[in-house]
Order: sequence, then C-alpha cells, then structure tokens
Amino acid sequence: MTYTILVINPGSTSTKVGVYRNEETIFSATVAHPVSELQQFDTVADQLDFREGAILKVLEDHVIDLNALDCVVARGGLVRPLPHGIYRVNEKMKQDLRTACYGGHASNLGALIADKLATKLGIPAYISDPVVVDELDEVARLTGIKEIKRRSIFHALNQRAVALRYARSKGVRYEDLVLIIAHMGGGVTVGLHRRGRVVDVNNGLDGEGPFAPERAGTIPAGDLVTLCFSGKYTEHEIRKLLTGQGGFVNLAGTNDVRELERRASEGDAEAELLLRAFVYRVAKEIGALAAAAEGKVDAILLTGGIAHDEALMAALIQKVSWIAPVTVYPGEGELEALRDAGLRVLRGEEIPVEY
Repeated sequence: MTYTILVINPGSTSTKVGVYRNEETIFSATVAHPVSELQQFDTVADQLDFREGAILKVLEDHVIDLNALDCVVARGGLVRPLPHGIYRVNEKMKQDLRTACYGGHASNLGALIADKLATKLGIPAYISDPVVVDELDEVARLTGIKEIKRRSIFHALNQRAVALRYARSKGVRYEDLVLIIAHMGGGVTVGLHRRGRVVDVNNGLDGEGPFAPERAGTIPAGDLVTLCFSGKYTEHEIRKLLTGQGGFVNLAGTNDVRELERRASEGDAEAELLLRAFVYRVAKEIGALAAAAEGKVDAILLTGGIAHDEALMAALIQKVSWIAPVTVYPGEGELEALRDAGLRVLRGEEIPVEY
C-alpha cells in the first residue's frame, strides 16, 4: 500500500516541510521566516495563518497535490507531560497550544497548522513524541528540595526514532531492549530507555546534564546562587546563560563544533580542551545511566548533529564502549521520524492516542 504524508516542523525562524510517499522523499525544504516579518506578531499563536500561507506556497511551488495526502504529522509542542506515542490533534490539544498554558514555543504551531490543513482535506492530523514526553521513574524525579522535582524535557522524537530503527536492525522489539541514547545538538540529552519507556533523562531545555553548544549544563548550585544575587545579571540574563548563551557560546564564542575543530587543529589549546571536556561530560552522563541500569545495557546509540563529527564520536566511543556496543546515527532526522510515525499509524502498526 502506498501512502503520502506531509510533515511539518516549525522552528523559531523557519519551518521545515517534507512530503513523502512511503519512505521515499518527494521533497523537503526549509521555509525561512525573517525576524523582521515575525516581529509583527504579538504571540507565537498569532503566526498561525502567516506560517500556513508560507507552507502552502512552497507546496504549490513544488506542484504537490494536496488531495493525494493521507495524513499530516507535525512536531509536538509544549503540551502537558505525557507518555511517548502518536497523538491525534484534538480540540483540547489545540486549546492548550493556542493559550501556551505549558509554555510558548514555535513548535506549538505544528499541531495547529497540521490541523488547519488536514481539516480542509478531510484527513487526520497527528503529533509524535513531543519534547515533554515524561515517563520518569519516581526515583529519578526526586531531588533534595521538596519544591523542586526533575522534569523530563528532551529530544524525544529523535531518540525514540533511532531506538526503533536500531530495534528493527536487530530484529527485536524496542520494548525488549535497554538502551542509552545520547542526542547531541544545540543541547544534549541522554536518556535511559528501559523496555519501551524513557525512565531517566536530563532536562535539556533548562540546560541540565552535559554542557553543549548552547547550554551551560549542570553547574555547581552554590556558585549559580552567588551569580544570581551578584547584581551582574537579571533573571532573564541568567536564564539565557543557562540556555542559548551558555556552553560553547559562552566559553568560546561559537556554537559550531566544526569551528572548534578548526581552532584545535591550528594549535588552539583552549578549543582542544573544550572538545575533550565535552566528550568527557557526555561520557559521564552515559556512565551514570549505565549505573542506573545496573550495567544491563543492550546498546548505546549516539545521534544528533554533532554525531556527524567522526573524531568526537571516536573519542566518545573509546570512553563508553566497555558498557555496551555503540552505534552512531548522525543527524537529527526529525522529518523522517515524523514520516515514520505517520506510516506506523497508516499501516496499523501503532494506534494513535487521544490527547
């Protein structure tokens, strides 16, 4: 059976769009939204018609027959914490995303745009594995301050996609495996996947875990408190240090791993140390989850944009391969992950959940 799927992945200043016929790519594109144009909107939700129009134009430019589509699948936004899965876009989800009651982000537009297009065409709209997938074991949620509990916010879409991909390659079920998956991009999240649930993972949105190109990572709490009350920074500036302007950006003035590699190759000792420290911190996070799994790990999977860097991956593999076999899946692959989610529903391999 042949299925045609439209996938939509909104980012802060662009929207990635793809059309697939089964696994075959018909076309994919990134639609840029200049900041000067976005400034006319007071909220993210106000961008809905503007972004839908931009998507329709690029589909028209590529002569895509919308009536041939079987479903639309979008990146999930900041909805309420929920288990992994494929969720049908419904009125409750749309209300939560329009009001941004769980947080405002461009990804909130994904389900709203998908629903508008799908309604016109009389086909279903879904989201898959939003960043707020929360399946943490209670023991992993607890902290030493009763007002604070750890939250699960991570690269759920990509992590689960590579987990399923690995399981298929081995001829086993994802639900029968124990995996540690490290997604390394602008932020880094490392998750422990046990029998089909992500039972522990760092909160990548707030910068917990290893430092990353744009994240400060877990830092000494006392020093952070001192910095907060030093008078040098506003609350907004502190939050930007943790997420967006921390990590490589703060330490080296760039979020580009390739630039650091270039500097290190030219004898820049600080760049070389920063790269070694990055590998060190990611390896520590993997090792901590190996301990949480009592050493019973079937495989370690490395993914995300930084996984394209063969030198860094070789260094990381050297540190963690004693725990379990390591497989590298470079790139984010979010459009393909959304495509695969749509195919699983259309083929009857997964039943969508009502939000």
